[in-house]
Amino acid sequence: MTDARNGRAGLCPTLLYADARAAVRQLTEGLGFRELALYEGENGTVAHAELTQGGGVVMLGSQDSGRGVFARAMSGAGPAGVYVAVEDVDAHHARAVRHGVEILMAPADQDYGSRDYMARDLEGNVWCFGTYAPEIPA
Repeated sequence: MTDARNGRAGLCPTLLYADARAAVRQLTEGLGFRELALYEGENGTVAHAELTQGGGVVMLGSQDSGRGVFARAMSGAGPAGVYVAVEDVDAHHARAVRHGVEILMAPADQDYGSRDYMARDLEGNVWCFGTYAPEIPA
């Protein structure tokens, strides 16, 4: 998920949460993301946050931040699904379990050669973590 020309993420799923602070906490503590940035809105909401894992970035914010076209377009949007490539699925899963993350599917070997598990965050988004990482031809 990086741009080979400059090392920047080339694809960034973006999610809005009713409680973005709780989402950041769960994603960092329970699912191993690292916080790159967090900008607060005037009313204490999360105007914008960036979290990274495995060369990719997810951006998120508060649903009620009232910030422009994107917030209006996402109004009423349902849960999303995001896949994240990780090196050690079992260790990643164990961390999620220790932090009380809802597990939808325990780690399992897949027919296509990956080892995956699936979790749901506090607001219903589905996160899949696995060893499969698509190769982008140069």
